[in-house]
Amino acid sequence: MSEMKENYEICHCKKVTYADVENALHQSKTFTQVEEAFADVQRITHCSTGCGRCHDEIMRTISEIMS
Repeated sequence: MSEMKENYEICHCKKVTYADVENALHQSKTFTQVEEAFADVQRITHCSTGCGRCHDEIMRTISEIMS
């Protein structure tokens, strides 16, 4: 993964980067269902708990990492 992508901030409210999402996903107990994985990533990083505007991008990122 490129450093630029790794440092890309997805959730501006909680300062969560692509790398943070990827690391949280690897800690997740669920690596098959995107919705369940999102809940784990959200619990670990607190992403999408501020304004919520990053929700769709977090979901796309999880899907990308899982594929």
